[in-house]
Amino acid sequence: MDRGGDGRSLWTDKFQPFGPVLPATDAITKNTTAKITSQHGLIYDKLISKFGVEQAKQYLAANEAAIQTYRELCRNIDCGFEEKAAYTYSLDDRCKIERELNALDKLDFPAEFADKLPLPFPVAGAVRFPNQAQFHPLKFVSGIAKGLHIYEHTRVRELIGTTAVTDHGQICAKKIIVTTHFPFLNKHGSYFLKLYQHRSYVIALQHAPDVDGMYLDEAQAGMSFRNYKNLLFVGGGGHRTGKKGGSWQELRDFARRHFPQAEEQYHWATQDCMRLDGIPYIGPYSASTTDLYVATGFNKWGMTTSMVSAMILSDLVQGKTNPYEEVFSPSRSILHPQLAVNGFEAVVNLLTPTTRRCPHLGCALKRNSIEHTWDCPCHGSRFTEDGKLIDNPATDNLKN
Repeated sequence: MDRGGDGRSLWTDKFQPFGPVLPATDAITKNTTAKITSQHGLIYDKLISKFGVEQAKQYLAANEAAIQTYRELCRNIDCGFEEKAAYTYSLDDRCKIERELNALDKLDFPAEFADKLPLPFPVAGAVRFPNQAQFHPLKFVSGIAKGLHIYEHTRVRELIGTTAVTDHGQICAKKIIVTTHFPFLNKHGSYFLKLYQHRSYVIALQHAPDVDGMYLDEAQAGMSFRNYKNLLFVGGGGHRTGKKGGSWQELRDFARRHFPQAEEQYHWATQDCMRLDGIPYIGPYSASTTDLYVATGFNKWGMTTSMVSAMILSDLVQGKTNPYEEVFSPSRSILHPQLAVNGFEAVVNLLTPTTRRCPHLGCALKRNSIEHTWDCPCHGSRFTEDGKLIDNPATDNLKN
């Protein structure tokens, strides 16, 4: 299934047989910075602390295998695939960088320390990952989708076992994979507790420097940088959907200070599903469902982990084991501090009196004056000013 707001699409290639391996579509394929990397912020020190060395090593291996799969596929697809180094930097905490490097040393990964970056501000240090990549995801999808049977504008109203109910009839399948960005089945898996959504913003600048790499601040409120041809992408201004944040104005103020000769050519925003513990949910939809699978919670790293999803799910639907399935299991423990935050947001917004309510689970919607939308702070559904659905997990427009 393809992700969608005002509609859901079904795809099938009858797996021919169960191949080729294609990235799952939970990733934001458009409105992205399209980094293909196993460097997901300063994640490996945290993974080792929470799950141990072996599981952290499996997470890294899965994402490195995904990068290699992209390398092989992109040899025959004109999608601007470029190998670049990836950097996660800290403005003021060198100790965080050193802890991450120590963690990566335990995982036998050749990361490097850097403190001189071609960015317009000093840093305390950075972790450098060699041999990562960036590309044009829509060109990649156009190339990889040749030969597939794709049915668009086929809204799935309900899933009953492995039968998809649409406005025009029922589609029966042996197995179903749900990759609707935020899973829309509430009665299984507790994804409404395990996920929230986060908006972030990008501007594309002309006449700005070539930074020759991909850069990310380790702080959640920090900025990211990468080039595409003659443009510099500057990302940041993010916030939980339904909350206030810096949005494009923060990026424009930054560009005015540091790149006074630059000209903004494009701007866009995107939305990502954020998981509880740093690892996506890839595998059986829940412990109580059969022949139903999910991929979600990519936490802004959908280019790589969507390919990890394809690798895991293509094995699982064939009844095979996959070396990475345990690490990404959606049925793992949900005991994490973020669970309390998600629950608090849900309770507060369920009790907030307002006439604009999300049809997903009834939370109060908040007016987004920057993007002229109604946004749900509980689970991230978004609607136009006149109530048309933009982003799920809601499946219907607002009622007047």
